[in-house]
Amino acid sequence: MAVERRTYVELHVAVFLYGFTAILGKLIQLSAIMLIWWRLLITCIVFLLLSDAWKNARKLPLPVLKRLSGIGVLIITHWIFFYGSIKYANASVALITFSLTSLFSAILEPLLNRQPIKLHEIGLSVIILPAIWLAGGELPSEMNTGFILGIISAFLGTLFSIANKKNVNDTDPFTMTFVELATGFIFISILISILYGFKNPIVQQMMPIGMDWFYLLFLSLICTNLAYILTLRAMKHVSAFTVSLAINLEPIYGISMAIPLLHEDRELTPSFYIGGLIILLTVFSYPFLKNKFEK
Repeated sequence: MAVERRTYVELHVAVFLYGFTAILGKLIQLSAIMLIWWRLLITCIVFLLLSDAWKNARKLPLPVLKRLSGIGVLIITHWIFFYGSIKYANASVALITFSLTSLFSAILEPLLNRQPIKLHEIGLSVIILPAIWLAGGELPSEMNTGFILGIISAFLGTLFSIANKKNVNDTDPFTMTFVELATGFIFISILISILYGFKNPIVQQMMPIGMDWFYLLFLSLICTNLAYILTLRAMKHVSAFTVSLAINLEPIYGISMAIPLLHEDRELTPSFYIGGLIILLTVFSYPFLKNKFEK
């Protein structure tokens, strides 16, 4: 029970920290892809300075390195769509669409792991669908692109959560995080080089300015290094669906902070908040339903 209690505490601390990522993504003036590049650069430097992740990574078997590297590319692709959603819409829209991870996880995790589908997980996930519809149904037309990008981000986020769950016992969380994010840094550096060669406007402003430096440090050290390691530690003891469902609280935390900090309540309708309340109730009901059905 002590391990289980600690696991849930660590998981929810991580989710709370993830709630800041969308707000910081809105505050930082860089394009989505340059924001991610700086986030990864700072994160990887910290890992190299403060841990033995590099030494441990060199000792990993090649098949494990390949799997973790693939997950790293998947994570960064998810981030690109997530921050793209923020830039094309706002932080609240990106966060609320991310709630679809539980629905995707309830379907994909059993299929990919060749396990039976749990009907109560599907049922809870289906309840979230009208919440998503309520949240996005009355958005201004100029935010539709951001809404779609957010849904794609949720799908990719589910895939890398399931992949991490399958590999989390192969190595320690510090080394696993370093390998995945270092691979992601290489991947996005190549992508930026290609876009720069074609003079794509999203890579025109490459250097952070002013408060961007402070926001990037907080995003990298607290919302990436610390939060990601806490999530991986939790994955050793709970399913990917449980993690995905807990991450549905990220929109609640994030939106609660976005309203006073970014004044996004001016852009959102009452139905958006009704959808958020449904998501919140669904998340908190899951532990009770899980115990009832799995007995």
